Amino acid sequence: MHSGVMQIGPYKLDNNLILAPMAGVTDRPFRQLCKRMGAGLVVSEMLLSNPDVWKSDKSKHRMDHEGETGIRSVQIAGADPALMAMAAIHNVESGAQIIDINMGCPAKKVNKKMAGSALLQYPELVRDIVRAVVSAVDVPVTLKIRTGWDRDNKNGVDIARIAEGEGIQSLAVHGRTRACMYKGEAEYDTIRAIKQAVNIPVVANGDITSPQKASQVLAMTGADAVMIGRGAQGRPWIFREIAHYLETGEVLPSPALAEIRQVMLEHVSNVHQFYGEFSGARIARKHVGWYLAEHDQDRQFRSRFNAIEDAAEQIRALDQYFEQLMEPKPGFASVAEYH
Repeated sequence: MHSGVMQIGPYKLDNNLILAPMAGVTDRPFRQLCKRMGAGLVVSEMLLSNPDVWKSDKSKHRMDHEGETGIRSVQIAGADPALMAMAAIHNVESGAQIIDINMGCPAKKVNKKMAGSALLQYPELVRDIVRAVVSAVDVPVTLKIRTGWDRDNKNGVDIARIAEGEGIQSLAVHGRTRACMYKGEAEYDTIRAIKQAVNIPVVANGDITSPQKASQVLAMTGADAVMIGRGAQGRPWIFREIAHYLETGEVLPSPALAEIRQVMLEHVSNVHQFYGEFSGARIARKHVGWYLAEHDQDRQFRSRFNAIEDAAEQIRALDQYFEQLMEPKPGFASVAEYH
């Protein structure tokens, strides 16, 4: 296990496990849940640097940090240094304590606008963006990149050196190039090379879906922390499981159905409250889909659930579903005896 506690500027993290920002996923209800389940830092979903969209409901929700515990880190994306600087200032005024620049996103939607990992092709522009953002705000600025633009252009080490030189306080590296999109084994050797090339903390990201994998990645890359994205969808307790494994070397048992039920119901009702019942009911569906992926293998319940428009009705349906799951089957010992 690593000796030093991960630190970003003046902020010491509770541990070295970070929730990756994911558009449409890491909203306030989910961030708070992951924090409670053991994430040392949670980063909010990406906010585009275009001020025209800041007034929209979606962006207002994205910037809503009321009542959040822990360090508030907000991710911004864009390709225009001046707009990025403005976005950073705007977010700091709205309460951000860390600004995270996204150059790690492979999404086509983002790349058409020449942002995300497309920027890695233009080291000069990377330098200009980082310099503009770092000089615009007094809070620490972090950067998220990929190992390179494509398989043949692994320029992550050069980009990392530029970032460090311009005052970036922590660097997250997603271990796949943009050309690989989300497939294949993450390239941990490049992350290791990046870690060795700079003195700022380096965070490894990509494919970390189990405590064993987190431990392996830390060992293989020498990174200071791991960042978990899709591995936390429908499994916010993954943070608790990883923390326990890194500390003790033992695997925690999976949460009991009663706990899964409680976590999910609380999460869904927080989503309803945060977005209002109409949008909340729609947004809850994808989270419920992830929570139930292994229980509802024939998707029968989920397709019924996705047709429910009413928030209270969603809660009732979930309650009933768990009642059935938890009922002892005749002829079998009851589930309770095993926990």
